[in-house]
Amino acid sequence: MTLTPTHHHHETPLQRVQASFGRQGLMQHLGACVLHVASGECVIGLPYSDKVTQQQGAFHGGAIGALADIAAGYAALTQTTHGMEVVSVEYKINFLASRQGGELRATGRVLKAGQRIVVTSAEVMHIADDGSQTLCAVLQQTVMAVAKNY
Repeated sequence: MTLTPTHHHHETPLQRVQASFGRQGLMQHLGACVLHVASGECVIGLPYSDKVTQQQGAFHGGAIGALADIAAGYAALTQTTHGMEVVSVEYKINFLASRQGGELRATGRVLKAGQRIVVTSAEVMHIADDGSQTLCAVLQQTVMAVAKNY
């Protein structure tokens, strides 16, 4: 029986991100989910749980950083050539507010996409149970496009 190769270049940005996101062990463990994907943009949600807290019960900075890193990285992935993926080279994050309960929403955007290097940013909003929103963190990131190795 012959298997016709799937044509990955017909994947939508959302399909491309979701396929990769499913292999993200950390994100699965923390309970994060993909909320929105468009060209140059990605939004990832993270509900509050005891898996993502620090000692005072607020969202942990490591979880916030990981969420922002992923959202920005996937925004970059939507603008790289098919057959490539991205790895973070560096990021800088500012923590602006500490929150608990509700959920976090990280919105990543591409600032400039080169052939190999993509510069991105992300904003992490906290959405409280009453719907009020607080900007918790901002990130600036550099990612590099690399060939898939799987």
